Amino acid sequence: MNLKYTILALCLFSSAAKAAGPVAFKSEPGKIAVEIDGKLFTNYYYNWKTANPFLHPLKTTTGLTVTRGFPVERIEGESSDHIWQHGLWYSHGDINGVDFWREITGDPAQDKKFPMPVGRLVPKSEPKTASKGNSGTLTAELDLMTPQKKSLGTVVESITFSRQGANHVVDLHITLRADQGVPLKMGDTEECCLGLRFADEFRQDRGATLLNSDGLVTTEKIWGKSAKWVDYSTTLKGQKAGVAILDHAKNPKHPTYWHARGYAFCAANPFGEHDFFNDKSRDGSVTIPKDGKLEFRYRVVIHPGDAKDAKVGQLSAAYR
Repeated sequence: MNLKYTILALCLFSSAAKAAGPVAFKSEPGKIAVEIDGKLFTNYYYNWKTANPFLHPLKTTTGLTVTRGFPVERIEGESSDHIWQHGLWYSHGDINGVDFWREITGDPAQDKKFPMPVGRLVPKSEPKTASKGNSGTLTAELDLMTPQKKSLGTVVESITFSRQGANHVVDLHITLRADQGVPLKMGDTEECCLGLRFADEFRQDRGATLLNSDGLVTTEKIWGKSAKWVDYSTTLKGQKAGVAILDHAKNPKHPTYWHARGYAFCAANPFGEHDFFNDKSRDGSVTIPKDGKLEFRYRVVIHPGDAKDAKVGQLSAAYR
């Protein structure tokens, strides 16, 4: 190869290496794969059966899966309750009297038991992706679609992925917009808002540790309590691993309340006050005025070791 072609080949190699970057997106109908350092980290599903958009699976930097497979993957012996709890997602169980948390199962006997009509977050268009530096961001605009196919408003999900040392990090910026000519009443319900369904190894009765920022341990002590963060840690295939969910200091009602269950499910929920306080006279709802908006930010850190090993307290203090 002469000098001219050698230089050209080196330039093409350099350009391709730079373009690849640590975070890459690969799209196919209804799904976008997110790769970090050339390995699958998660998929963003936005047209999967009757589900709202969600991330599945979530993996550690060593490749261990921290989320439950069901209902996307059928794994022998794995739990199969709460079909709408898959991976990591955002939704709300009562917006103007419509339930955007649960999903229609297709079983009429089961579906008629739901307390209110079930809606769905429907993409307005294909999600957008962009990689920059050591991170990549996916943005999706979703209609709050009622069973009558009427949009109540818009949810904008901006999700940034990165690897930070031994941690995988997901930053979520959720914007709710009352842009369809009506206010949006975000009702007081425990079925809300940023949810994560862990692998069964994160169950409390299987030895997992559930800890909040105030040092309280177990679901009995942290469920319904306000805290800056909650961390679940356990042993996966001989490796200690954990997941911390951090509430941003500027979020409404910070520090948020936590729907932190021992069966390996946790949600950051600032709205469900009458359940968390066991006081039906208490109203934790928030109304977004017509043409107004409400914003939330959360950080999910998938880390080796437990919360102490990962210095989750310091990570929370640095999350600004």
